[in-house]
Amino acid sequence: MATLANRVYDNGLSVLDTEANRLDLCSAEPTTYTEATSTNTLGNTTSITISAPEDGDTSGRKVRLNAISGASVTGSGTATHFAISDTSNSRLLATGSITPTQAIISGNTFSLTAVDIEIPDPS
Repeated sequence: MATLANRVYDNGLSVLDTEANRLDLCSAEPTTYTEATSTNTLGNTTSITISAPEDGDTSGRKVRLNAISGASVTGSGTATHFAISDTSNSRLLATGSITPTQAIISGNTFSLTAVDIEIPDPS
């Protein structure tokens, strides 16, 4: 069985902690920065906090995107995914699904509960 030291995980996850500065709610899972911040976005916030890497819940390592509230909705539709980006370098860093999906209306605000982003140990 292969193993990885925590440093290997932490170097991958620390990009989220140090470079991520925008979260978008999206109408479909984005695969590029442009899709996340323009094509699929329904709302966004630049007030995000992501923790430093720590032990995962069951294995590996994780970071936590802290809960968000009062963020601006700029489009109407069904939010199915979130996207975390680095706007300084125009990079999409992470995506995840929103369960259950949420119907949102332009002009309102949105909230998102805390989310763990975890890299499990290899098996």
